[in-house]
Amino acid sequence: MATKTIAGKMVQVNDEGYMTNPAEWDRDIAVEIARDEGIDPLTDAHWKVIDFCRTEGERTGKAPTLRQITSGTGLSTKELFTLFPKGPAKKVAHISGLGKPEGCV
Repeated sequence: MATKTIAGKMVQVNDEGYMTNPAEWDRDIAVEIARDEGIDPLTDAHWKVIDFCRTEGERTGKAPTLRQITSGTGLSTKELFTLFPKGPAKKVAHISGLGKPEGCV
């Protein structure tokens, strides 16, 4: 398993750069990953989605799908694409310290 330093912390990642141990995640890591993804700053709307995904990830053991995120947050798909351009489910899973959502290429 590979490791990477994010926000000054050594974390385990897979080949695609997704964290493999969600327990290593914190908000500072989220901010740095988001910045690397071209999302800066993280707004309250971003945190609403990130917090939802973290909660779902803890409950189910996997990153939520786009449909689960829209249903759980009350945001539309269009709003999610505005917050997390070019693949919101993958980007928010990455920023949230979760694995890549199932079904994502």
